[in-house]
Amino acid sequence: MDVEAQLKRDYVLNLVKKDKRIDERKFDEYRKISIKKGFVEGKAEGSAYVKIGDTEVLAGVKIDVGTPFPDTPDEGVMSVGAEFRPIASSSFGSGPPTPAAIELARVVDRGIRESKTITTTQLLVPNSESTDSNGKVTKKVWMVLIDIHIINDDGNLMDASGIAAMAALLDAKLPKYEGGKNEFTGGLPIAKIAIPVTFTKVDNKILLDVNSDEETAMDARLTVTTTDTINAMQKGGKGKFTVEEINQCVDIAFIKAEEIRKIVEA
Repeated sequence: MDVEAQLKRDYVLNLVKKDKRIDERKFDEYRKISIKKGFVEGKAEGSAYVKIGDTEVLAGVKIDVGTPFPDTPDEGVMSVGAEFRPIASSSFGSGPPTPAAIELARVVDRGIRESKTITTTQLLVPNSESTDSNGKVTKKVWMVLIDIHIINDDGNLMDASGIAAMAALLDAKLPKYEGGKNEFTGGLPIAKIAIPVTFTKVDNKILLDVNSDEETAMDARLTVTTTDTINAMQKGGKGKFTVEEINQCVDIAFIKAEEIRKIVEA
């Protein structure tokens, strides 16, 4: 850790010991969340820009025709990718995806997948059946590809990215099969809205929605993704959460997720 980061860490720790935060928020308080759906026009089937404090994330949804996986021949395909551009943070470099980018994409993917946000059985492409030379009937499905781009990192990328992905899915339109450009048949079959809520442990205190300075003092991190039930959890950092702390985080996650869900649906 460099000198500047160490100074930030010490400053954050001193404040937390006094039950204070840099921006005077409560420990369980989010920064302002704003969402703009349809942010990218003409280049994606769906998109959303999310800002939490000074953290900015853009999510785009591309929908292509593809082949289903052999073990799920009657279901569409969904995948999530994340890109950390150097312009978003001095800690980001160029080159292949970093472990942090891979983890973020997996956390967002798991939250959407395990919550069954998308009814994948409704992603079969109509009138796309064909028979090969062996008489086997094959079908085409819609492949929903979510790309997450970090514009500015001021902490809590997990929540910002998960919210952006969910908002972009709600904004997305299914293209018309073999149709013309910009012809659509309707929205994606969205069944639930999964919302991640991330808790950060600093000096045995648990904070919500930490900024980048507060992240320098992080001991452990816990992301809880919920709909009407718990769908996914991801723990990061070298520290630990007790069972009691995890239960408290889950209770708070349901409350905060419902508040955020209203913003996403607006």
